Amino acid sequence: MTLKDIAAAANVSRAAAARALNGYGYVGAATAERVIEIAAQLGYRGNRVAQALRGGQLPLVGFVPGDIQNPFFAQIAHDIDAQLRQSRQSLLIASSAESVAQERDLIESFRALNVRGVIVAPAASPTRPHLEALLHEGVPLVLIDRAVEGLPCDCVSVDNAGGARAAVGCLIAAGHRQVAVIHDDQRIVTARDRLAGYAGALADHGIALDARLIAVAQSTVAQATEATIRLFRQPDPPTALFTLDSLMTKGALLGLRALGLSVPRDVSLVGFDDFDLATFTEPQITVVAQPVAQIGPLAVRMLLERMRGSTEPPRHVQLPTRLIRRGSVAPPGGGSAATDSAC
Repeated sequence: MTLKDIAAAANVSRAAAARALNGYGYVGAATAERVIEIAAQLGYRGNRVAQALRGGQLPLVGFVPGDIQNPFFAQIAHDIDAQLRQSRQSLLIASSAESVAQERDLIESFRALNVRGVIVAPAASPTRPHLEALLHEGVPLVLIDRAVEGLPCDCVSVDNAGGARAAVGCLIAAGHRQVAVIHDDQRIVTARDRLAGYAGALADHGIALDARLIAVAQSTVAQATEATIRLFRQPDPPTALFTLDSLMTKGALLGLRALGLSVPRDVSLVGFDDFDLATFTEPQITVVAQPVAQIGPLAVRMLLERMRGSTEPPRHVQLPTRLIRRGSVAPPGGGSAATDSAC
């Protein structure tokens, strides 16, 4: 049942029917009563969403994560939604799948919907005209996980380089000198920072980078599994492995199992990002934990302040990581798990 149907049944124009049903403009009392009565009889329900969108009144906030299948972004999406509901804001979520083109299209769609603010985990790109356009139009923008140099907006990230440095330092402290890494080749700033932390930890201990020990894989379980198998099928394979996110850590565990290698007897393992499976394996997996529970709420608070008119200079908050020592690190050649002091 549409407005046109109601107007025809009441023998009035669509404009008159709209005025009667929505309570604006002039329409005679008798006509208004007749239109409202017919609408009730026919079960008409006005499209309040469309009306609000046309008037720019719908409280919508957009969120573009890198990959919604990644538990990291799934948790942040949940937290953003919960926080926005407290302020009577509605959330639109659409993943960029780490594609700059898809991110750009999604931002354009959000602009067309007159969203009140946008939270983005930006995909890798040297230019950001679509994000700059948001700021130029006065749409509040907050970046999470990844800062963008030269973009004057608020950002919430973590100390990726420091976390990776601590993880690899833990492996080196346990006696490992052949520490492999699986990293993402999409050049996302978080991956670059974690790889830099890996290299920094090696340099701290006078260990040269070895190209044989650096494997490239996209952030999927399947690709990380294949990368792990490639690394450990080499002559003189590594004795330890560092993975750059939880999906890669899961893939590494599958790859090591496929090769018949045991953690930590044959291979020590540390992953970036904590995840549920890390405490259900035997042994439990040592990880670099991000303060995920803080990221979404903090991003929302920043966004709401901008939506309320804050003109403070852009803020970049970098949260610390934490190395959680479990049982997946041991000295090379087997033995019991490394002690806390060894890491």
